[in-house]
Amino acid sequence: MEYTIKDIDKIIDFKSWSSRRKLDELLRIDCQQYTNLGSDSSKAEREEVKKYSRKIYRLIRTIDKKLGDEFLHYMD
Repeated sequence: MEYTIKDIDKIIDFKSWSSRRKLDELLRIDCQQYTNLGSDSSKAEREEVKKYSRKIYRLIRTIDKKLGDEFLHYMD
């Protein structure tokens, strides 16, 4: 099953997944968002992707505080 941005809260709650698998899936979703942006994307679309990235990085911080803090610090 391929997870999307709508599933990020569910991913954090999966008990059978390791922390590494959760991180990998959250980062894959984040990467997919930016990959789907194009040169014709509006400013609103880019801001929405950035908003979801921030949410993903905050969730990552609940798994790995140092990594999540670094992602949030280095956001554009």
